[in-house]
Amino acid sequence: MGHGAAQLPLAHVDTYNEELREARSFVGDRANKKAFSEILENWRKRLRRHGDDPLGPDPEVKKKKLDKLLAEGNVEEAGLVESVIEDFARQFAQVVERFLRLKTWRGTRCILVGGGLSGSRVGELAIARAAAMLKAKGRDIELKPIRGNPDEAGLIGGVNLAPSWVLRGHDAMLAVDIGGSNIRAGTVEFKFKKASDQAKCAVADFELWRYAELKEQPSRDEAVEHVAEMLRTLAERAVKSKLKLAPFVGIGCPGLIRADGSIERGAQNLPGNWESQRFNLPRQLHELMPRIGEHGSMFVMHNDAVVQGLSEAPFMRKVKHWGVLTIGTGLGNARFTSIGGGGKTKSDDKAG
Repeated sequence: MGHGAAQLPLAHVDTYNEELREARSFVGDRANKKAFSEILENWRKRLRRHGDDPLGPDPEVKKKKLDKLLAEGNVEEAGLVESVIEDFARQFAQVVERFLRLKTWRGTRCILVGGGLSGSRVGELAIARAAAMLKAKGRDIELKPIRGNPDEAGLIGGVNLAPSWVLRGHDAMLAVDIGGSNIRAGTVEFKFKKASDQAKCAVADFELWRYAELKEQPSRDEAVEHVAEMLRTLAERAVKSKLKLAPFVGIGCPGLIRADGSIERGAQNLPGNWESQRFNLPRQLHELMPRIGEHGSMFVMHNDAVVQGLSEAPFMRKVKHWGVLTIGTGLGNARFTSIGGGGKTKSDDKAG
């Protein structure tokens, strides 16, 4: 199976990494982590002009604290968080509408929202509020958070990049999820008896590298070496746990992925220059980790939003056209058509 392939075992990738523009920026910049933080900071600045900031002097407020304030804070604290949710939801709904106008997104019936924000209560409410806004405008679209832990979706989805024969007879596989601020690697354990039943998977082991928090940003080569070391560590622990690893590693990475494994564009948030035909992440990782167990290793890479979406593919078989938006350093996006399920309806033809 090639890198960045359109035809995958459970779904066809209709489009991904759409770069919608407005003025001097991307449309998705209105609905990423930075946009949420800016809305929060703008509200706090306005309140400081007329009194105290309900969130105190701390310049950065984590999602867990916002969730706690929403549930247990006083009325001023909860009211501030609700105001931020409302403003972000409005911007997010506008961004969703822009995607739904695209010809490649026509007929989309469900959009799953991934990324770290979607796993918080604040994120869930923002998604629900945006969904209500869209329905109030007559948009027949279901908008909901990706199931399970959004930090694991980019690993679990790697299973659905693999040809079924590669997984047969094994207990687990390794996966990598590369983001604009951190890199995750994990051992995804198969919970299925048949390779075709890929809904039953779970992350059994996990490595996280928050490289954006380092005093000095790593170079591209340092990042690649660190990823390889994470994979070697996971492989060693899998052996100790008596898990038989498949000779396959699924990689999710931002950008438009060429068939040869290089990145054409869209990786500007990663450390160093990843958008070069001379740089090939799967090939370099293979050189650093040529074997997994007794077999030669196979590395396959796709866009990170595509891979996150693929974690939901086994559950979307009855939905013909569906998409994913991932709220992270950027706003990842992908649209899918299910294979072997979700028959075409009259409403599909009218949508758009």
